Order: sequence, then structure tokens, then C-alpha cells
Amino acid sequence: MLGKRGNNVMQLNRKKTTEGRRSFLKKSLTAAGTATMGGALLGTSVKAFAEESSGSLRKGDAAILRFLAAAEIIESDLWLQYAELGGTQLSDLPGLPTGGSAIYMAKLELLDSDLPQYIHDNADDEISHFMFINAYLASKGADTVDLSHFATIPSSKATGANQIGRLTNLMELTVDTSWYTRYRDGDHNPDLDPSFTFEQAVKGLAKGKHPAIPRSDNDLSPSDHIQAIANTAGFHFGFIEQGGSSLYPSLAQRVTDPEVLRILLSIGPTETAHFQTWHDKAGNAVSDPLAPLTDPNDATLVFPNLNVNPGGEEFQTNLIMPEPCPFLSRMFPVCSIIRPTATKGAAMGAVKALTADGLFNGQTNKEFFELLRDLAEDADEAQRECV
Repeated sequence: MLGKRGNNVMQLNRKKTTEGRRSFLKKSLTAAGTATMGGALLGTSVKAFAEESSGSLRKGDAAILRFLAAAEIIESDLWLQYAELGGTQLSDLPGLPTGGSAIYMAKLELLDSDLPQYIHDNADDEISHFMFINAYLASKGADTVDLSHFATIPSSKATGANQIGRLTNLMELTVDTSWYTRYRDGDHNPDLDPSFTFEQAVKGLAKGKHPAIPRSDNDLSPSDHIQAIANTAGFHFGFIEQGGSSLYPSLAQRVTDPEVLRILLSIGPTETAHFQTWHDKAGNAVSDPLAPLTDPNDATLVFPNLNVNPGGEEFQTNLIMPEPCPFLSRMFPVCSIIRPTATKGAAMGAVKALTADGLFNGQTNKEFFELLRDLAEDADEAQRECV
């Protein structure tokens, strides 16, 4: 359970002093009556309304760590939902075992027989990230992040899902699958070609609202329908983790303290390890024997066999290592890299991408979005200081 790692997560209450920027969360937001991750995120200490504290950390470093803590809490929330229904049912995650959803899990295993274990481990990793970052902030006397007040989105009603409030919604996703072709394109880099549009691997996922977990047991049939839901999850896994792969190196360029830099450079590569795994498994959803597949409940959602339609290197399912591409300048040879890693607007870009994904559909509290934007602005305003 999460309690084994510690549970002293303080509520973040913040006051902005910069002229023209919005103040919010001016009263203590207690988490009474809400639950996130089985209640493990409920703060044991609530700070009174006051100027946010950076403690002994530089203001910019604390802001970056706070934003990353928030991002990891959001990731933990969504990965726990996947773990409840499709993960290995081990008791070291909060709220598990639930028994899972056997039919959904079996469809995930068609992408790879180890998928339930990978889902479990990904959830465990993200929880460890936010718990560590919050504990580190607290050790420096800095404010930490608690989003449990905003865990109000209803759970799936499928057997295996805990009936608690959520921060994220996995049942109305609009999944950007351009990450798939971006990493195979050797001619373009979003940092150098910001106006270039990378092609969607699964065009239907980028439109409409699609479940990546069964919404209820009614979604467990027909067989191709629940397979389409599992395939959606497979591509959503990659979408989430490619974002983390970029976010850490992007923000690392703004930190000052060598120890904070070490934190970002140590956590970031684990996000890339996740991404590499999910990149590989997503390809199994769009190759033989699973593809082509059309969701019988949604004729617009088609998973083509990408090796055949459209085919070519940008869609070949076993080309999962980053194709060398232009980096920094086209005057240099191409280089195999994580992309994007431009630092300007990186945090706000992450907030916009998660919102466009549909993760927060059903969140009615405007303060949640204000808080995320404000944390992102602070992180993006951080500057490396001369020491």
C-alpha cells in the first residue's frame, strides 16, 4: 500500500503576488469526503492560506518540482485505473487486488502476454515518482502538491473498478497517435519544424471520444469491441509516456541546483523506458493477427494493419527505436534523440496535451484547471541561475 512509502502529503494552497496574475485556492481545501487512490493521497497536514514556500530551494527549482509532482499524481491516477481492471492483481498498489476484469485483461494480453505486469509496474513507478518528489520538497521546507480535493470524476462501473472519485477519465479519450510517426520520421523534428503535422497512426483515435477501459460490463462484448478498447489503451499508454520522456529533459534545462538536476535526470529515463515498452506493444495492435480491426460499436474506429495500409517506414510496426532526425540545427548530422526537448512552454504544453486527450472530461471544478495552469506557468518561468 502507499502508506508503506509515507503519507505526509500536504495540501498546496497558493497566493500569487505577480501583478495581473490570478490568485486562487484562497481558502483551505480539505479533502473530506473525497478519495484518490483509496485515500492514500489525503493530506495529513493542511497549510493555511499563505505565500507559497520554496523553503531552502530556489523558487524556480521548487516550481519545477511542484509541477512534476502534479503531473506524476495525474499519471498515478490513470495508471491505477488501468491496473485495477487490466493489471496484475498484486497487493502492493493501493486498492488492489480487485480481481480485475478477466475479459479486458485477456484482450490486453493479445498485445503482449506480459502487459498486466507492465501495467502494474508502470503504476508503481509513477506513484514512487510523486511520493519521492513531494517528500523531497517537504524535506527542503517547500510546499508540496495534493490534488485529492479534485478527485470527483466517476469511476468505471465495470467489475474490478474501485468506486472512488478520480482525477482522470479513461472513458472519453481523444488519443493523439502522431507520436508513432514522429519517432519514425527522419526528416522532421517538432523542435525545428513546429508547424509540421505528423501523421496519425490510427486516425479514428484522434477524433471522437473513445474508452480505453470498459465503462461497464456491457463493454465486454462483442469480442471485437472489447479488443478495440484494449487497442485504444495500447496507444494511450504510448501517448502518456512519450510525454514524460520529453517533459523531464525539457524542464531539466531550467533547474539550477545540481541535486534537483540529478532528480530530473534520474526519473526522466524511467519515463523513456516506459515509452519504449509501450511503443513496442502498440505496434501489436496494428499488425497481424489483430489488425485490421473495426470496433463493431463504432465504425469510425479502425485499427488498420499499418504494415500494409499505408505501409512504409513511418508505419512499420517493428521500427520502435527513434529514427535519427535533425537536432539543434540542420547543419549537424542527424541524431537519434528524444523529441521534442525544447524547453520554452514545455510545462504548459503538457497541460494542453493532457486536456486535449480528454483525461479531464467530467472535471467541473474550475480551480483544478487554474491550479494546473498556474503550476505550469511557474515551471515555465523558472530560469537557470548562475551559481
